[in-house]
Amino acid sequence: MITQTSAVTFRQNLGEMLNQVQYRHDSVVINKDGKPVAALVDARLFERIRRMQARFDALSQKIEAGFASLPEKEGMAEIEAAIAEDRAQQRAKTGR
Repeated sequence: MITQTSAVTFRQNLGEMLNQVQYRHDSVVINKDGKPVAALVDARLFERIRRMQARFDALSQKIEAGFASLPEKEGMAEIEAAIAEDRAQQRAKTGR
């Protein structure tokens, strides 16, 4: 479950919030002036996010290298066409 709380309430209830995250695997979004500024997540989820970010960065570099010889407009057009094709296939599978 994701809980939203103000920074003041978070400071006042830090121990309880840590228990929610550690034992219930909840996440806490901390708001300041009504806007989200931070999130508290359990260590396992944080590590998964870090691994996913590393994989995403590696894939992004490979894609960039693969399109390095193309002018930017042509490369973007190819990427957008591939995305549109994939989305059409997904819609066909789900019947939307």
